[in-house]
Amino acid sequence: MTSRNKENLMLYANPDALVTTQWLAEHLDDPDVRPIEVDEDTGLYNQGHIRGAVGWDWRQDLHHPVNRDYVEKAGLSQLLQQAGVGPGTTVVLYGGNNNWFAAYAYWLMKYRGFDAVKLLNGGRKKWELEHRELTQDSPAVEGIDFSISSPDRPELRALRDHVLNSAGSATFVDVRSPQEFSGETLAPPHLPQEQPYVGGHVPGAQNIPWAKAANEDGTFKDAAALREVYGGSGVTGEGETIAYCRIGERSSHTWFVLKELLGYSNVRNYDGSWTEYGSMVAVPVERGA
Repeated sequence: MTSRNKENLMLYANPDALVTTQWLAEHLDDPDVRPIEVDEDTGLYNQGHIRGAVGWDWRQDLHHPVNRDYVEKAGLSQLLQQAGVGPGTTVVLYGGNNNWFAAYAYWLMKYRGFDAVKLLNGGRKKWELEHRELTQDSPAVEGIDFSISSPDRPELRALRDHVLNSAGSATFVDVRSPQEFSGETLAPPHLPQEQPYVGGHVPGAQNIPWAKAANEDGTFKDAAALREVYGGSGVTGEGETIAYCRIGERSSHTWFVLKELLGYSNVRNYDGSWTEYGSMVAVPVERGA
């Protein structure tokens, strides 16, 4: 890690939550480091990935097979075992589109009690911009007997009743696009607009699109710039902060920024997000900018 990159990371509240592309390049042969790629486009892994990386399908691997919920602790432990993760292994998550689904996996792992995890600053985008090595070869991984021993952290997650009870007291951050926030559209433009919910936002929510936290190369903005982005809209970390989007993945990225990089102490990700809130009967909804 260069001194400049190290200095920039050290300005964050939790600099250990990130590693640089240079650091990972220097540790690709370290048996105690396991890169894991998590992308919205699950086919990207097979087109080329960081050497030694295992690919996780966010739909199939991270979600419960029946319920609308996440894989349970035992299932996540099994995923880690299959990835060759043991008690002394550090997981480095990365993905495309400024790490948005990698941040989703990071939040879930923290929620389930797994702490030996970091994000690759800049993710797949920065790795490719620097013309670093990619391969189509899957790593030969030997499964390790490993289980997550720490309990879940419910304080990192906002469920429906908590969201409804927090109206008027918590600071809500809607990280979707302005068009989704206003109710003009129901989803990102590359997704179907016919959805089983109404358009709009939680009353009083601040609209700070998730990608405002990223630089052009996919890395996170420095701490001073991030404080300006969020503090300028009244999101200062005082009291409770609840981030949401459409299905919880973009808001995981914002949760990472607020919790890990800015050090806000009470931040929850509302993973039910607008697909749940906008489908509930007789709850308040606002429209417009």
